[in-house]
Amino acid sequence: MRAAVRYNVHVGYNEAQSIGEILNKERQNIILKGADAATRGGFTQVPNFLLRSQKLSAGDKMTFAMLLSYAWQNDFCFPGQVRLAEDLGLHARNLRRHLKSLEANGLLSIRRRGQGKTNIYELDLKPRRL
Repeated sequence: MRAAVRYNVHVGYNEAQSIGEILNKERQNIILKGADAATRGGFTQVPNFLLRSQKLSAGDKMTFAMLLSYAWQNDFCFPGQVRLAEDLGLHARNLRRHLKSLEANGLLSIRRRGQGKTNIYELDLKPRRL
């Protein structure tokens, strides 16, 4: 029999907290029985306003979800575009198109750190109509 794996869910949050702080071990209220290697590696929750958006393409939504999965423990992430494109199964040119769309819709801010360094991607999770 497999051990139950506990995941955290918290409805309200303080904007000063990172996602990791929001989902601390004191607030475990969902138990998934039969968790396997895939679910033990974690999963990413994507805001419904983003999933239901008519303005964003499926690639835009998947790109946002992948960035969100990288930033799970922090409020920002900085994967290289090559890594991000590979993880999404995209060509780098298509990835840049999705990043620009997310940026144009106010869901993403990109801070360039200089030549040869990865960008810092800041995700905006405030609900909105898109």
